[in-house]
Amino acid sequence: MARTDRPSRRRRDPQGRMALAEHFRELRNRLTISVLAIGVLSVVGWYWYDEIIAVVTAPIEAVAAERGDEAVSLRFQNITEPFAMQLRVAVFSGILLASPIWLWQIWAFLLPGLTRPEKRIALSYFFISIPLFFAGAALAAFTFPRLVAILLGFTPDGIANLPGASEFLTLWLYFMLAFGLAFLLPVVLVAANQIGVLSARMMLRSWRVVLFGILVFSAFMTPDPSAWTMLAMASPVFALYWCAVGVAFLMERRRAKKNPDRYAGLSPDEATPLS
Repeated sequence: MARTDRPSRRRRDPQGRMALAEHFRELRNRLTISVLAIGVLSVVGWYWYDEIIAVVTAPIEAVAAERGDEAVSLRFQNITEPFAMQLRVAVFSGILLASPIWLWQIWAFLLPGLTRPEKRIALSYFFISIPLFFAGAALAAFTFPRLVAILLGFTPDGIANLPGASEFLTLWLYFMLAFGLAFLLPVVLVAANQIGVLSARMMLRSWRVVLFGILVFSAFMTPDPSAWTMLAMASPVFALYWCAVGVAFLMERRRAKKNPDRYAGLSPDEATPLS
């Protein structure tokens, strides 16, 4: 019996799953594609660096023009910081522009282990996640200049406000990344509802806990300690949470019509039949 068991372990399963070595080779290939895509698209950020910096520093220049002095401006701390800043802008631009590519590589690596219905569901969530992520990043890019103008408006007259260029860029980049990730919350909630982990009624009852969690997440994900930044992120995310609750209720109603519960008419103290 031992001899007959050994060959059976080396055979492929009926679904054609790959061996462990093939999984590692596929992972290596998909990582290579992702890194190459980020590297190639980073050239776009390097080439359009001046235009990107002009957009980022526009609120600071607007406040300086309104005050009529140069007491509000960015500063570089050493001679190497301008080069490092341009490199960071290029790499971040590459990561952002290549996000559909490297996100697809992640999904494509996981898809072979799923059944056909699960693959359709996973692909639908993938195509929904991409526009939501970019919508969050776009909202951050739209909100950030107004937020900076409000915060710099608290600088008293005659007092200089010279934030470091590197710290300011880091705040802008993390702000966009945090908004993009936060906008994926409804996708996670709807997916949890679809697999039966989280019901719509539980989501509805837990709105206070969710609101607290969103505020805590916003406080940690935004480097700026002001409440304006936290509220700017938490408000749209909380609105998306209610959208996810509505979608979950619709999905549960649709599932109930397709698969009605034969025990729904029983009272709580009545035993269910064995057959």
